[in-house]
Formats: sequence, structure tokens, C-alpha cells
Amino acid sequence: MVKKESKEVKEKDGKSQEFKITPWEVKGEIDYEKLVKEFGVSKIDNKLLERIKKHTGELHPMLRRGLFFAHRDLNWLLDEYEKGNKFFLYTGRAPSGLIHIGHIFVWEFTKWLQDKFDVELWFQFPNEEKFLFKDISYEKVQEYLKDNMLDVIALGFDEKKTHFLIDTKHANLMYPEACKVAKKITFSMVKSSFGFDNEANIGEIFYTAMQAVPAFLPSVLKGKKIPCLIPHAVDQDPHFRLTRDILPKLGHYKPASIQCSFIPPLTGIAGKMDSSKEGAIFMTDSPEEVETKIKKYAFSGGQPTIAEHRQKGGNPDIDVSFQYLKMFFEPDDKKLQKIHDDYKSGKLLTSELKEILIEKINAFLKEHQKRRGQAEKQIEKFVLKD
Repeated sequence: MVKKESKEVKEKDGKSQEFKITPWEVKGEIDYEKLVKEFGVSKIDNKLLERIKKHTGELHPMLRRGLFFAHRDLNWLLDEYEKGNKFFLYTGRAPSGLIHIGHIFVWEFTKWLQDKFDVELWFQFPNEEKFLFKDISYEKVQEYLKDNMLDVIALGFDEKKTHFLIDTKHANLMYPEACKVAKKITFSMVKSSFGFDNEANIGEIFYTAMQAVPAFLPSVLKGKKIPCLIPHAVDQDPHFRLTRDILPKLGHYKPASIQCSFIPPLTGIAGKMDSSKEGAIFMTDSPEEVETKIKKYAFSGGQPTIAEHRQKGGNPDIDVSFQYLKMFFEPDDKKLQKIHDDYKSGKLLTSELKEILIEKINAFLKEHQKRRGQAEKQIEKFVLKD
């Protein structure tokens, strides 16, 4: 089965380098400027940042540093919010394995939005998606479903304002609405959006109708039109482009969205962290496992020798340890700038930079795992009551 959303960029030496982005696969070094044009999203500019800050009092580091870099209709969403038509949030996780740190960035930012705007979150667990698209049994997906819910709960979402939607459990609510969406989507539209060929199974073809439902289900349940904001990584945009095309035909608002770039794998800055790749850091990893993975796999922007590094300095733009600090693990801008400058000047060695990251990640995971151990008793509070 061929997926369509592939882009080709030219390197400075004239050679071509292909990068690929679909909802199921990301590879290559991503040209985000090109993606903005190709996907038709709008860049988040300073004017929009100031407008957000007016409501939140401060900007999340992921906004300040450009990790969340693009949007659709965010100004319209804020217009509605300022009129008193409070939006809701929608994000999710298709269970297929353990949660790693690359997954949690969107959810941490989503929690910040929930707290700052005091809004509800509808968190979808499409527990059929990976069974339909991957070589994994349905039974195995259900095992990961419960495990994944523990990590989401451990992030600290407000249990009174957070609703877990599980596709098969809540089919009585979701399927009727998905049918309405599906009737408006032709096979030609799905093929164009996702690059499906005639070998795609019919579950894959129908799936995007289910993913559209949480973007308007609260409006159906409450009998009024409520704006929706979807924080997501940019690879999921094809699903929501279709959703935005269809929902006005059903009498609902188009969902607004805010998109982030990817956390790279430990092994380099191209692509995104993936459970199947070497060196992914999982939320259940021990301090020893984190240390081993970062020391062994984290791609360095440093020089081959200490003497050369002291003389020439390192490149923080390609150093994965620094990028992880920038993306999430060092929220203090002044501290991050000092690390950047010290590394670039050669004052800070790669080994020392890795030690900083190891300490930060392990401190974060220690608290997360403590909350995770208590989360099983809370699952029923989060799962939407039938």
C-alpha cells in the first residue's frame, strides 16, 4: 500500500533527499517551511502569540521556541472564545506499543491549554486503528490500550474535564455520527488524501470517519455548536483536512488545529522518535536504561576529540541532547541559552551535555512513574460513561 504525502527537497550540494510524512510514517529530514506551503497551514506569528498570551498570562516554552509552529483557524477560535463560546480540546492516541517521550509533548501542551483556558478535553483512543493498519493483533492492541491510558492519566489532566473516548467501547455514540461523515467522503477523496491503492482494506478506508467524530461529538451531545481545537503533530494533518472539508456539510464548525514539529529519534535529527527504532526513551524506563540509551545513541553535534571541541565548539542545532532540552526538558530560557552558548564555544563537552539531559529526563520520569503507579485506580473516572 502506497501512502501519498511524500515530499522531496534539494540539498545544497544539488542532491535530492526525500522525506515522507503520512499519519503512519515519518522519515527523512523534514523541511517545515515547505510543509507549511504544501499542507496549506498558517505559521504562528508574533501577533498570534501575543493574542494567546493575553488569555494565558504566559507562553508555553513549546510556543516560545516554535515547536508548535503552525495552525488552522486559531484566530477564529479565539474570536469565539472572546465572545463566550468556549472551545473544547481533542487529541488522542492509537494504542500500538509503549508510550515514549516523543508521544507526550503534544499531551503536555494540551494539558497546559486545558489549564489556561479552563476547557474540556476529549481524548480519543482509536483501539482499532493500528489493528487495521499494522501487523498487530486486535488482542494485543487492547493490552496496550490500558497501559497507554495510565501514561495519559499520569500527566495530570483534570479528571472532571477530561473524557476518554474508546472507539469500540463507545461505538454506540460514535458509529452513527461516523456514518454521517462517511457518506460525505468518497473513495476518491480518501485515495487522494492518503494515497491508498486497491489493496487497502475497507477498515482503513472507513477509519478517518471515526477519527472525525470527536471533533463534533460534544456539539451533538450538548445540542449546540461548540468550537474544537485539535493539538497534533503535523503528520496527522491529512485526517483533519478531510474533517474540515466534511463537517460544514453536516452543520458543524470546522475544527481549528495547532500543529507541532517532531521530536527526533536519539540517533539523529531526521524523522521522529519511533517505538521501533533504537534508543526510544519510554515512560517506564529505569534511570539506568535512560543513561545507557542517551550515552550510546544520542547523536552528537560535538567534535571528534576533546581538544578539537574546545577549539571549534559544538553544533547545538544538530545535537539531539540539546534539541531535547530545547523542546521540553529545560523550560528556563536563560539556562537553555547558557547551555547553548557553552556548547557552541567548546566550554561544555558532549559528555557533559548528555549528563544534563540524563538528569533532566530521569527527574521527570521519576515523578511521572510515581503518578503512573496510582493511575490504574483512576481509569474509570476518565472513561466517558455510556
